[in-house]
Amino acid sequence: MGNCIPCSASETTQATISVNHRSTNTKPSSTTGTSIGTSNAVGISDLKVYTYSDLKKCTRGFKSDMVLSVGWFGTVYKGWVDEKTLLPSKKWTGFTVAVKKLNHESVQGFQEWQSEVNFLGRLSHPNVVKLLGYCREDRDLLLVYEFMKKGSLENHLYGRGSAVQPLSWNLRLKIAIGAAQGLAFLHSSYDNVIYRDIKASNIFIKASNILLDRNYNAKISDFGLAKLGPPGRGSQGYAAPEYLATGHLYVQSDVYGFGVVLLELMMGLRALDPKRPGPQVNLVGWAKPLLPNRMKLKTIMDARMEGKYSSKGAIMLAQLILRCLEEEPRKRSAMKEVADILEQIYAIKVKT
Repeated sequence: MGNCIPCSASETTQATISVNHRSTNTKPSSTTGTSIGTSNAVGISDLKVYTYSDLKKCTRGFKSDMVLSVGWFGTVYKGWVDEKTLLPSKKWTGFTVAVKKLNHESVQGFQEWQSEVNFLGRLSHPNVVKLLGYCREDRDLLLVYEFMKKGSLENHLYGRGSAVQPLSWNLRLKIAIGAAQGLAFLHSSYDNVIYRDIKASNIFIKASNILLDRNYNAKISDFGLAKLGPPGRGSQGYAAPEYLATGHLYVQSDVYGFGVVLLELMMGLRALDPKRPGPQVNLVGWAKPLLPNRMKLKTIMDARMEGKYSSKGAIMLAQLILRCLEEEPRKRSAMKEVADILEQIYAIKVKT
């Protein structure tokens, strides 16, 4: 966990899946158990192999009213499948899934799709979104995930409308703990996944990659870029200094990004917002100097919590954020330690 492990695009070729192109004229029936990985690809054989027709049917023809989100990668649709067979079912029957349909124009579309299947196909953790199946036919690349009823963390922090209620202090901590545990798991896995996109709001996609189930349990999603590393320069506002300077990703770079997420949870403000006054555009640059000062800390806590939080817990959280945001990667806490400290903060009772 403490080792610096650079990540490059070439690594994705070392454990690639091998799915034959399928002609739309010879579509096979949906099945499971198709070999798509190397010998260490534990669990990939359990993924459902869908036809394009299957997924078109379960999303009602990819209708616009089934759209959950749209991003540079493509579009995510709501669909329904049978609980036992995972085959398409009638609307409102079976259980809900999220179907990601990648853009044909995406230069790295296949790599992104392949990366998702390789990683999620062999990873299983309560705080990592579950991949149920996939489809590849000609140029069409699709992925099928469990549906996260409460949507994204981003929506709960910054969404508008009466349907969006402010998150309580305890809920914010619960979400942070879940995301931290998911990331700690990824860091301890044999793949040494460098998860570049761990943040509340992804500038590459509109939806967040921290998703919430009906009980506000957090799960990390979007693995398409996890091991591709640069060409991008990372997400502004979340990228660690060493990544901006060198383009290299390390496990400690994830910790920095997670520290930014914790700061967003504490303050209820976006990591980067050009609408704020000049010195406050970058949340880290603005708030980091205020975190050690207990009096100033009170002034930057999200007002929507209405003061209903533990003062001691807020101080501990501020200290933890500072450790995550250390300029030198080796000084940052490991994600397992971050998760443990968050649980300690959560255990502190809030005075009502």
